[in-house]
Amino acid sequence: MTEPNASGGGKYNLRSDGKPGIDGYLGDFHRGPAVFTLYRLGSDPGRAQKIVDYLLDVEDGAGPRECCRFTDDSEDVPEWAPAWSGDPWCPWLMDKCMILIAAPDTT
Repeated sequence: MTEPNASGGGKYNLRSDGKPGIDGYLGDFHRGPAVFTLYRLGSDPGRAQKIVDYLLDVEDGAGPRECCRFTDDSEDVPEWAPAWSGDPWCPWLMDKCMILIAAPDTT
């Protein structure tokens, strides 16, 4: 379990929320110099319906930072980190996330 992911980290690679990068890992993708990594955070037990939360991190050499949080509820709106809010890459990023959710990287 010491294989690095696309961001170059090994077994000690952490997500932007400080949890191990292996927890909930769905896959990653690149755009320019940045590596985006998607994690499934699970469902919120306080909600009546089972709604799954996701975290999209970005790593561009300065360590992982939160890019976006979103759910699988069609009525929820993605919560973009201030640096990403309104960025022209946002629709492309969400498209890539949906592809990873449908077909996670299990290798």
